[in-house]
Amino acid sequence: MEQRDVFAAQQSPRQASPRPGPRQEYVDAFDDAHFGRIPVQRESPQGHSSPGGRDGQAEREAGAGDSGGGRRAGSRLRRRESWGRTLAGLASAAVVTVLVVVAAARIAGGGDGGEQTAPPVPAPQTREPQARGPEAPAETSEPPERPPAFEELMGTPFEMDPDFTGSGELAPVPGSDPAPDPDAQTIVRYRVDVETGLGMEMEPEFFAEAVHRTLNDDRSWTNDGERSFARVSRGEYDFVVTLASPGTTADWCARSGLDVTVDNVSCNSSATERVMINAWRWARGSETYGDDIHAYRQMLINHEVGHRLGYDHQVCPEEGALAPVMMQQTKFLTIDGVTCRANPWPHPEN
Repeated sequence: MEQRDVFAAQQSPRQASPRPGPRQEYVDAFDDAHFGRIPVQRESPQGHSSPGGRDGQAEREAGAGDSGGGRRAGSRLRRRESWGRTLAGLASAAVVTVLVVVAAARIAGGGDGGEQTAPPVPAPQTREPQARGPEAPAETSEPPERPPAFEELMGTPFEMDPDFTGSGELAPVPGSDPAPDPDAQTIVRYRVDVETGLGMEMEPEFFAEAVHRTLNDDRSWTNDGERSFARVSRGEYDFVVTLASPGTTADWCARSGLDVTVDNVSCNSSATERVMINAWRWARGSETYGDDIHAYRQMLINHEVGHRLGYDHQVCPEEGALAPVMMQQTKFLTIDGVTCRANPWPHPEN
């Protein structure tokens, strides 16, 4: 056997054992194209470079002959190559570890490989106070007050001093109310004035409404289409229904020769344009009507306007009959021993 063959035979057992170095999967994953590995060039004994590896090793061993020095040199070369492969494997593993760490940092930071900073801690969320509308009134055991309805006001008495004298200033109530029956034979136009500063718990508009409703009721002076009443606040009118304090009422009634101070009553001041309604009577009523102040107020309007329309006083026709509206019901319901029942309407049968 030649010396080359003997050396090769001696190499066989060593080749069968695995070499130390990186695992094959790392080497396969990162080849020379990724890391630019350049094969190690070694000087041959003849001064020519030859690639490292088994072929170069064989040539050097063949050139060295069968001397012991050649075998020792070959052994040293093999140890150096084995140690170089180990170092290369460790370097490859380190590169893989660095790449894995960089990739994980990119994924976690979402950046492009620059300096990674911790994500900012979000500021604590504060709830903005919601805009609210006006606060609802606190619930109480009593319902909220509402303006009194017309019927309620008509049945409510008011406080007033029977000797009260007001300002004397009589102001027309603004607005107008048309005649309900424009085809009536006569349209009676009237105005409503109220003395300022009466101090009663009522509005001038309420008094004006009471007059208009009363006069245009079918039981009043409409006389089945003979008349219809229209309220105006300016322009032409036939008379003025006036609500005034007792002192002012007495003054206007005296201008027509009437003394109303004895019983503190109302009057039709025929020498003037005014039908005077005594505010103390309007507020308090009369004994003859008792608690039915609503009906008394209707009678007071119909009686005084009846005088303006030309009707005179009447007496009770028979016992127990309805009193004529032109009877002086504020003062009495009995005359000459005959007593009638209170009645506010000229035509109660309607």
